[in-house]
Amino acid sequence: MAKSKVTMAHVFKTIIWPRKNTLFVGLFLIVVSRLSSLVLPWASQSLMDDVIVNKNIELLKQLLIWITAAITIQATTSFLLTKILSVEAQHLIAKPRVQVQKKVIYLPTRFFDNTKSGELVSRIMTDVEGVRNLVGTGLVQLVGGVLTAIISLVLLIKISPMMTVYVLVPVAIFGFISLKAFGYIRPIFRERGKINAEVTGRLTETLNGVRVIKGFNAEKQEIKSFEDGTEKLFQNVKKSLTATSVITSSATFLLGLASTGIMGIGGYMIMQDELTIGEFLSFTLYLGFMIAPIVQMSNIGSQLTEAFAGLDRTEELMNMDSEDDGSIRTKKIEKIIGHVKFDHVSFGYETEKKVLHNISFEALPGSVTALVGSSGSGKSTIAGLAATFISPNSGTISVDNEDISKVSLDSFRSQLGVVLQDDFLFEGTIRENILFPRPEASELELLQAAESAYVTEFTDRFDDGMETIIGERGIKLSGGQRQRIAIARAILANPRILILDEATSNLDTESESYIQKSLEKLMSGRTTFVIAHRLSTIRRADQILVIEKGDIAESGTHEDLIKKEGRYFELYTYQARI
Repeated sequence: MAKSKVTMAHVFKTIIWPRKNTLFVGLFLIVVSRLSSLVLPWASQSLMDDVIVNKNIELLKQLLIWITAAITIQATTSFLLTKILSVEAQHLIAKPRVQVQKKVIYLPTRFFDNTKSGELVSRIMTDVEGVRNLVGTGLVQLVGGVLTAIISLVLLIKISPMMTVYVLVPVAIFGFISLKAFGYIRPIFRERGKINAEVTGRLTETLNGVRVIKGFNAEKQEIKSFEDGTEKLFQNVKKSLTATSVITSSATFLLGLASTGIMGIGGYMIMQDELTIGEFLSFTLYLGFMIAPIVQMSNIGSQLTEAFAGLDRTEELMNMDSEDDGSIRTKKIEKIIGHVKFDHVSFGYETEKKVLHNISFEALPGSVTALVGSSGSGKSTIAGLAATFISPNSGTISVDNEDISKVSLDSFRSQLGVVLQDDFLFEGTIRENILFPRPEASELELLQAAESAYVTEFTDRFDDGMETIIGERGIKLSGGQRQRIAIARAILANPRILILDEATSNLDTESESYIQKSLEKLMSGRTTFVIAHRLSTIRRADQILVIEKGDIAESGTHEDLIKKEGRYFELYTYQARI
């Protein structure tokens, strides 16, 4: 995928201009603040050349009043700037995070198969943080600094054109060095976001798989993996620090030279009566007001460069094609009857490596289609295609004679129920997990679903019953208990099409007998696709498809396939023996 590079024009149009009112208020405040800060150099010149020389007490009082008023204005505007712009900056961070999360959640399932969840968390939460400097005090201070530098420059020229020209030479050299350095730093910041996401992704995996790590005594290799990631991150930070230190060092050297020259030139001009002591003091103060924003701009420039690097990575995600953007999948199905047809469907996760080859079959409304075969034969891929988690490379899948690739995912999946082999549960209570597909369901519907899946059989033994906290991914429950909650969730969803991928894989014999009864109720009247290694659980299926190496090797009822004494017969009799 080509790397996106965010331009200033894009940032201005999408981020800065929509917040123009807030920024104009900020700019007004910064202008007032900067102008009030120029009172001190002016007052210093008057103090040296008028007040002290003429011993003018009245003018001294006036100067003190002016200085006090200027300091008060600076303090007030500084407070208002922080309050208004910092709050807006945090709001700016929050909104893109929501937008990026929304974009990511609608990306195709295949994207998540190839991307670590921890990496995505980092990209959603961290990459957008830098944008706060685009509407926060950073950008306004940058503008305010430029304004202060320009006004100070005019006043410096007014006092002494010769000294001003001398100062501008090292300042121009510093500006050139800074621009080159920021161009070098931006890709470093961009790479840092990528490295940080990788390290975070690996750390998340480590924490989620801590039992496996401990079980295989693999703590040391995980520590080493994390150390390698943090070392890579450190090397990246070191690069950026080197570049910023070049800016800082050049500022110190060049601006130090300017100050030294001013001291010599100013001292000579005072001795020649071409410059008063007050003018020299005023010049040095104005010089500080011109140079300080330039040095500050180098720091702000680094922040803005980091912001642009984060926006580059965010833009990559935002430019990805969503699973359903509403432009192709325009057909809505109000009520699915359940006639599913695969017509010469082929699929491969990689173009040159097909997992399914020219698959064709029909599942009639309310029927049960069982998919059996050896591991890796393509059973779960067929289920994933039926659930629209993936799309075929060629051929057509239709639901009620509608090409599923043209059907709105929202209208289809609202009538889909899934119980996957990885019975994922969310951290929270048993009640919250069952209610997940229909949070508005009544208490009666909840209890009926829980009873049908025999969830109440174990929740009645818990002190908190349905309010029991199950831990991350349901870690506090047994495999069978987690599976029953997943089935209860599917029952509550009341789907028209049902996908059961190893739905009884984590159940003991007693639990399985309970679940088989509840599944019969669940499957009644619904088009169901069942994947099961235990062939005894699918004997009553309307049709059994034996999948081998991406092809349908056999199809028929249990009795038909047993009579054929083919691949299904081999699998069934083998399991019967063990």
